Amino acid sequence: MKLTRLFKLVRRVLALARLTWLAHLRRQVKDPVLRAKLVPDYPIGAKRVLFNDDYYPALGRPNVRLVTTGIERIEAGGVRAKSGELHEADVIIYATGFKSTEFLAPMEITGRQGLRLRDEWRTGARAYLGVTVAGFPNFFMLYGPNTNLGHNSILVMIEAQVGYILDAMRKMKASGCRRIDVKRQVQDAYNRELQADLAKSVWSAIGSSWYKLADGTITNNWPHSTIRYQRLLRQARLEDYET
Repeated sequence: MKLTRLFKLVRRVLALARLTWLAHLRRQVKDPVLRAKLVPDYPIGAKRVLFNDDYYPALGRPNVRLVTTGIERIEAGGVRAKSGELHEADVIIYATGFKSTEFLAPMEITGRQGLRLRDEWRTGARAYLGVTVAGFPNFFMLYGPNTNLGHNSILVMIEAQVGYILDAMRKMKASGCRRIDVKRQVQDAYNRELQADLAKSVWSAIGSSWYKLADGTITNNWPHSTIRYQRLLRQARLEDYET
């Protein structure tokens, strides 16, 4: 099964993936009550997929208890659930996630006429090919907006980006160009097409996730195959830039 088809909301692929996963869940979790708690209310892939071979067995251990009622507050004696029950604890690991959509923070990057990248991205990070940003000449980045994956190694993406940047620098040197700045219309057209494709993906099927902004814009993920991305970045087109 191609994982890219899973993330593109292909119903037959999603159904097959769900049946395969449910069979695995039944094999590893015998308790039907615990099993019901482990079934998410969103399609597979809408949130990060966990690849682990001892997660389910760990939850079935006699000294482990899965509580899904939510936390009301943390007290001196432990964690008070919304059900009212106090779960006593000597140690609490408070893992609430991280700010995945604040790219390049806290670095301060300034472009033409004093334009700050944090201001350019105040409504969400956007770039051209995830590598360059309009208004920031000769600025290149790796693992930028919309280059995250859920189906392959990020190293494949980064290698394509490095090759693209080196090609751009070689062409600049050969042509005597000292500065390139991606055209605003090129970047905007690229992102319109990108968001249209992402709207058809599994990541759009859920209200909130670490892939998305509050308004639903998906700034993290690449919606296609790594092969397609490699082809796009095979060579730098200086005609896409102001030189």
